[in-house]
Parts: sequence; C-alpha cells; structure tokens
Amino acid sequence: MHIRAYENTDLNAVLSSWEVATRLAHPFMTEEFVAQERINVAEIYMPNTETWVLEINGHVEGFIAIMGNEVAAIFLQPQHHGKGGGKALMDKARALHGDLEVEVFKVNTIGRDFYERYGFEYLEEKLHEPTGQPLLRLKFTAGS
Repeated sequence: MHIRAYENTDLNAVLSSWEVATRLAHPFMTEEFVAQERINVAEIYMPNTETWVLEINGHVEGFIAIMGNEVAAIFLQPQHHGKGGGKALMDKARALHGDLEVEVFKVNTIGRDFYERYGFEYLEEKLHEPTGQPLLRLKFTAGS
C-alpha cells in the first residue's frame, strides 16, 4: 500500500474508484446526477484540489481530494474497504492540514461509519439541494 501525489494519468482510475464507491454509498443518486458529477469530478474538482492516490500492487485503488482543510472526496474501490487504505489516506490529509472537515450524506452509512471510527464529530445537518438528501457536516480535531 503506497500513497503518492495524483498525476493526470491517474484520472481514469480515480474516476472508477469514485463511480463504483459512489453508486454503492449513494443508491438514491440518479443516473443523470452521477453522469454529471463524473464530468464535474474530472473537469472541476480534480484540477482544483490537492489529490493523493492509494496504490495497491501498482494500481490506483482509491484517492483523497482536499481543498484547504476540507476533505472534498475520499473513495476506494469497495474490495479495499476496511483494510486500512482509507485511514492511510485520511492520515495523509491530517499530516498535511491538521484539523479537517467533511460533508457526508446522512444515508451514507459506509462513509459515516468510517468518519466516526476515525474520530470525526458532528457539526451540523443541512439539505443537499440537488438531491433533496440531508448532508452532515463533520469535523476532526487533530490531537484530540
């Protein structure tokens, strides 16, 4: 397991991790929403975030994208869930930025369980207008 800086040649592997994990964690998202978000990830999010990839046996199997102290995205191929890759990516973000914040859909039990185990705490709940789903804002305080 190795974490390194994102390179443009990683885009397809990152999009694959994003899409497979998104469909698993967010079954309420429509095909149209996922298709548009896939474009947004490639064209808007990736060029504007600090991104690190998780390599396993030479293949990119997940990533974390950070904007300031905001975890904009963290996704792994589902077969790697629960094996320490997500924690390693989050540890990288924490080492770089200290305190972290993230938003997660309330119905995303996979993400919520991960963040809770990592030590994130609830800040607030709000509505995600495009999907009509509640979002939770969470905060991790380094050194706590």
